[in-house]
Amino acid sequence: MVFRNTTLASVDLERQAPKTSKLPTHHHLRPSFAKAMFALLCFFLLGCARFAKPADLGNGGAAPYFSQPSSVFLLAGQSNMAGRGGVVNDVWDGHVPTECRASGSVLRLSPGMIWEAAKEPIHLGIDVNKTVGIGPGMAFANAVLRKDSGLGVIGLVPCAAGGTNISEWGRGGHLYTRLIRRGEAAARGGATIQAMLWYQGESDTVNLEDAKKYRTRLRRFFNHVRSDLELPTLPIIQVALATQQGPYIDEVREAQFRVDLPNVKTIDAKGLQAGPDYLHLTTASQVQLGQMLAEAFLERMPLRLQTSSASRRHPSFVSGFLCRPFR
Repeated sequence: MVFRNTTLASVDLERQAPKTSKLPTHHHLRPSFAKAMFALLCFFLLGCARFAKPADLGNGGAAPYFSQPSSVFLLAGQSNMAGRGGVVNDVWDGHVPTECRASGSVLRLSPGMIWEAAKEPIHLGIDVNKTVGIGPGMAFANAVLRKDSGLGVIGLVPCAAGGTNISEWGRGGHLYTRLIRRGEAAARGGATIQAMLWYQGESDTVNLEDAKKYRTRLRRFFNHVRSDLELPTLPIIQVALATQQGPYIDEVREAQFRVDLPNVKTIDAKGLQAGPDYLHLTTASQVQLGQMLAEAFLERMPLRLQTSSASRRHPSFVSGFLCRPFR
C-alpha cells in the first residue's frame, strides 16, 4: 500500500512539473557556424594586438613577439655607427641619454631576426668583437618620430661592425651578405625600407692605396645594395669622417663628398667631439649625430605613398623618393 501511494504521488508530481523548453542551446549550433565565429574572434583579437602599443600590453613596455614596424632603417658601417659612446677601457658606463631612451614605437631586429623593443646598445650581439655603447640609431629614430609620427613604428636593423674597411663590405663577403639578409628579413610583412644610414671609412685612412680606391669601392657598394634589395633609388645617408685611424683622412673625406650618386646625401661629422681614444665619438656627439641624420632624412622627404609595385620583395617601397632628388 505504501508502495502504491508513493508511485501515484510520483506520477502526480511529473504531471504537475512544467515541461522544459526545447529551445536550442550553444551545443546545438552547427559546427561550421561555430568555427566561423571562432575564426572571426581570433582575427579580431590579433588585429587589436597588432596595433596595441607595447606599453598597453602590461609587459613593461617590451615589444610583443608579434610586433612589426612600418618603417625600416638599415644601420651599417663600422664602430662609430655601431656605437662606442660611453665606452672607456672596453667598459660601457651604462648611461642612456633622454634622446636615446626606449620607446614603444621603436623596434630592433635582433641577431636572431626577431623584432624586439629597441634599447641601447642597439648593436649588442651584432658588433661582437668589441664592447658597444651609444650610437646614433636611437637618437635618430626618436628625433624622426618627434617630427613625423606618420612613419609609424620604426624598425632599426643594426648591421655595423667595428674596425672594417670598405673592401670588407664587398658583395659576397660576410658583412655584405648579412646586411642584405637582414634587410630582406626586415621588409617581410610589408614594412618599408626607408633608408640606409652609413658611417664608415676610418679604417681606410691607414693605407694610401685604400684611400685612393675608396670612392670607387663605395659607389660599387651602394649600387650593389640597391640592386640586391631591389630598391634602385633607396635613400642613403652617409657620414663624412670626423676622426681617423691613419694619415689619409682628407683623401677619404673627399671621396665621400664626391660619391655623386642619386639619392645619396652626405652629412659632415667633422667637429663632433671624440673620446679619450681620439677615434670614437662621445655619447653627446652620438646624440647630435643621430639628430643630424634625422634632419637630413626629413628635410627632403616628399609625400610618401603607402604601397607600390616598384619592388617584388618589398611591396611598400618608398616610391615617393622618385619624385624629388635626395641630395
